[in-house]
Amino acid sequence: MAERFTAPQVGVGAIVWKDDKVLLIRRGQPPRKGSWSLPGGRQQLGETVNEGVAREVREETGIEIRILDMVAVVDLIEREGDAIAYHYTVIDVVAEWVSGEAVAGDDAAEVAWVRADALAPYDLTPKMLEVIELAAVKRRQ
Repeated sequence: MAERFTAPQVGVGAIVWKDDKVLLIRRGQPPRKGSWSLPGGRQQLGETVNEGVAREVREETGIEIRILDMVAVVDLIEREGDAIAYHYTVIDVVAEWVSGEAVAGDDAAEVAWVRADALAPYDLTPKMLEVIELAAVKRRQ
């Protein structure tokens, strides 16, 4: 049975860099199953945003990261008529790869390290592309 949203859920996401490439995952579960995205998921009760990001990246890709800074807060709201199908408020951070070989795990069906100038075939949303660009700027600062 589909989850019924009565309040926004806190999500966490990461724009993870390794040299000049950013980490993408192909989503293995709804919402947006089969689409390419940034690694992330729900923050769990009792964990900080940074702990949640590190856990989600580890679960989905098997790598360890170092978080540099917060990049953006994005509301993902999907409506079905007058009802809300889902509402996530996602806190995105910029991070650097520290160790591990990226492999699909947990909710990810596939992973890829992609140069920022080669993202077009991955059909990312305009908001995701904007957040990746913001992360690139923060990373250079």
